Amino acid sequence: MSNRKSLTVKFPYLTALRPRQWTKNLIVFAAPLFAFSINLQSLLGSLLALVLFCSASSSFYLFNDIADVESDRRHPVKCKRPIAAGLVRVPVAIGMAVILLLGALIIGWLKSSALGVTILGYAVLQVAYNLRLKRTVILDVFAIATGFVLRAFAGAAATGIILSPWFLLCTAMLALFLGVEKRKAELRLSEIKGGKTRSVLRRYSLSLLNRMESIVTTAAVVTYALWSSGPKVQGASTPWMMLTLPFVLYGIFRYQLLSDPREIARRSDTVEQGGRTERPEEVLLKDLPTSLTVLGWVLTSFIILLLKQQGVIN
Repeated sequence: MSNRKSLTVKFPYLTALRPRQWTKNLIVFAAPLFAFSINLQSLLGSLLALVLFCSASSSFYLFNDIADVESDRRHPVKCKRPIAAGLVRVPVAIGMAVILLLGALIIGWLKSSALGVTILGYAVLQVAYNLRLKRTVILDVFAIATGFVLRAFAGAAATGIILSPWFLLCTAMLALFLGVEKRKAELRLSEIKGGKTRSVLRRYSLSLLNRMESIVTTAAVVTYALWSSGPKVQGASTPWMMLTLPFVLYGIFRYQLLSDPREIARRSDTVEQGGRTERPEEVLLKDLPTSLTVLGWVLTSFIILLLKQQGVIN
């Protein structure tokens, strides 16, 4: 926490962009990876989509922090954000947000109309989320999930790749899973600290979120299993991708473990924050088993791709 505080003080303008949350935008690389289209052109296209979505998402992080500055100051963690802490003035933050968003939209349209429409759709979603949806029960989680699906679309739009319907469904279900886990962590945090910093949390309960989690978890596993079954079901180009299913299962179970109250209580460093699953990027960056699981999935997928290109497997 002290390291984060010092970085906020030293680099408040960079910290205000929330670079830690840029890891969410890595999903733009999923399109070429899941389509087994790994080449220089697809990587450069995905990299452009990553930069544009980092720019667009950071602009809305700024807008959101400006709109929620008073409530953030009452939050035990968010009060340390640069705008809430007074390290970045509101007029400056507005200027940064406008430049980042317009830049992303213009460059996206110049690259392709599909990419421009995707970024525009993301912008409209964020406006709706900040104005209304984040205070509307259930729709708030759907909005979070839609943001991840649009990121995946952006990767496809920037590379000209046609996505498998099972891939899109799996992405949506995993995104809903993350959204539910985020609300669970926020609700638990509010119970630990007292009071609900988000008005929508008054409509949720842990039992409801647990039931929602059960549904989307099952759907995510089933849709991924169908995608990895191969081309006969309009999925991956090879059924050998079934070998990656254990990584997906372990990753989901690990994430659920980190959100379990007993596990949170056992980890003294996360008790104050109600668990890291309030911020998915924290899990990816700081939980070693999760990071190794992602690395294992990527390496296994690349090996399968390499063997398929060499004609060793079908």
